[in-house]
Amino acid sequence: MAASKHLIALLRSHIDGNNEQFLSVAMQVAAHEARQGHGNLAKQLRDLVDEARSLKASRTSRPVPFAQPKGDLAALISASYSETRLASMVLPETLATRLKRIVTEQRQHHRLREHGLHPRRKILLIGPPGSGKTMTASALAGELTLPLFTVAFDSLITRFMGETASKLRQVFDAMAQTRGVYFFDEFDAIGARRTERNDVGEIRRVLNSFLQFLENDDSDSLIVAATNHPELLDPALFRRFDDVVRYDLPEASIAEGILKNRLSGFDTKGMRWKEVLASISGLSQAEIARAADEAAKRAILDDRTRVVKDDLASAITERKATTDH
Repeated sequence: MAASKHLIALLRSHIDGNNEQFLSVAMQVAAHEARQGHGNLAKQLRDLVDEARSLKASRTSRPVPFAQPKGDLAALISASYSETRLASMVLPETLATRLKRIVTEQRQHHRLREHGLHPRRKILLIGPPGSGKTMTASALAGELTLPLFTVAFDSLITRFMGETASKLRQVFDAMAQTRGVYFFDEFDAIGARRTERNDVGEIRRVLNSFLQFLENDDSDSLIVAATNHPELLDPALFRRFDDVVRYDLPEASIAEGILKNRLSGFDTKGMRWKEVLASISGLSQAEIARAADEAAKRAILDDRTRVVKDDLASAITERKATTDH
């Protein structure tokens, strides 16, 4: 049975109304029972704690309000809530599994930390434009009901020596103060190789500062960086991230899933999907979604509820012409 100190801690957290502390102590009891050889009891306790945390999350209609960035920080990061979920993304199974693992580890980070382990929380996304990197950051924030903080590089990077590193420090200080998903898009702007010939001393100092901040950061926030040009990144960066997730242009099955998902409100009966998919190669996920939207608009403006092959073929041709320029 649980030690007396655990019972006292449980009662104290209940009296104080500290639900998270109550569940944390319950996990300690589960660990204690496991060490005593009571495996079934320990599993029951862990499952009940997980169920309690899931119920708590499902009862929350919206995320806990957060303070909007103020002062100098307001110019460096923009804050928002995300309604996007992983289920709204059409992903290859292997990629979906990796992203779900990140969410699971984040949701149960207390459980991992109690055993001296750390959840994945420093993520690098690599892939061509429009492949879903930005949407992934938004989906992770939505799944975890955390605010999404997007770093504005145009305000972060300046020509004055030392100023950019100082601003970068402000961003990492914010991570420790407010838990959220901090998104560094177009990450190669500060992560470029230190050995590039056209590199300037200030950018090298910024990269060194970022490497140091990233390595020393032990906050509960999720850091997500994304780049279209992994070949430009300094090799030292890859070692600092817990996970490197690669995105590719969609295979036929994924492309079909995106089209059907976007056109789910229309009649597509009789659509010759094989012919459509044969012409779609080379387009990113975002471009395929835009083509579906264009086909839908064409049907609506023609007072039709049905989308036909010609609608999609015309939209795909237009998207390809756009991406070729």
